[in-house]
Amino acid sequence: MHESEHDHDRYDLLVVGSANADLVVGVERRPAPGETVLGSDLAVHPGGKGANQAVAAARLGARTALLARVGDDAHGRLLLESQRAAGVDTTGVLVGGAPTGVALITVDPSGDNSIVVSPGANGRLTPEDIRAAGPLFAAARVVSVQLEIPLDTVAEVAGAMSPGTRLVLNPSPPAPLPGHLLAACDPLVVNEHEARYILGGAADTEPEEWARALLALGPRSVVVTLGAAGALVADSRGDDVVRVPSIEVEAVDTTGAGDAFTAALAWRLGLGEELADAVAYAVGVGAAAVTRQGAQESFPTAEEVSAL
Repeated sequence: MHESEHDHDRYDLLVVGSANADLVVGVERRPAPGETVLGSDLAVHPGGKGANQAVAAARLGARTALLARVGDDAHGRLLLESQRAAGVDTTGVLVGGAPTGVALITVDPSGDNSIVVSPGANGRLTPEDIRAAGPLFAAARVVSVQLEIPLDTVAEVAGAMSPGTRLVLNPSPPAPLPGHLLAACDPLVVNEHEARYILGGAADTEPEEWARALLALGPRSVVVTLGAAGALVADSRGDDVVRVPSIEVEAVDTTGAGDAFTAALAWRLGLGEELADAVAYAVGVGAAAVTRQGAQESFPTAEEVSAL
């Protein structure tokens, strides 16, 4: 894009969401109640769906800002450093009010994990914080949000949107969504688990039917991700459900791949791409991310995506 075409005071993507330190220990088996097991050396990784999405988009080349809250502690500094290293604008990251959010993760040899999340500062990101960030919203082409922050804060995001700005919501971890929030989604991005939760067990039909049923709940568009089976796209403005095939890769670690997918999708929509084309690009980004260990460290650059 030429300098003249790129509005310098604009963000391609504003991510509003969580920032966690992921504390990971490998164990031979996960402990039973009252049992102590020894594990590997502790690994500390920057994580949280919001922070992951911001890093993924910035690494692809998007002008990205993060609106989040971290503690005034070492984990908060780690998260700020990882955002800045990726090129994310962190002026919207608030500091203090609680310790930085932490995910305590034990992983056994089969790759199964048990996770305890302490939301910490993420739980203190308030509707007032959203209202105070008006200039960030005014400057964003697309806003992406998830549910690792309070639901009333997410609902406030839907109200803070500038006309012409698109809202992308990944309802993870799933929770009941108010109608006005659903109506603002363009698209609502769900995996199989989240689709089943929102549809309330009525999801024993084909995934194409889920996409239609989700669209009937009011969002402007819906994307259902199906892992190795690709993704489905349904748009209230257009054709029937479109299936976007996946890319064959050797999966090593799926951690954060969904965040990379959603961030890539949101960025491409901000560039003006059609939804199905943006999803096809995002499928490539997600595929590249599963070929490497970790979350943020596995996110590809635009060059690596085109190499696929």
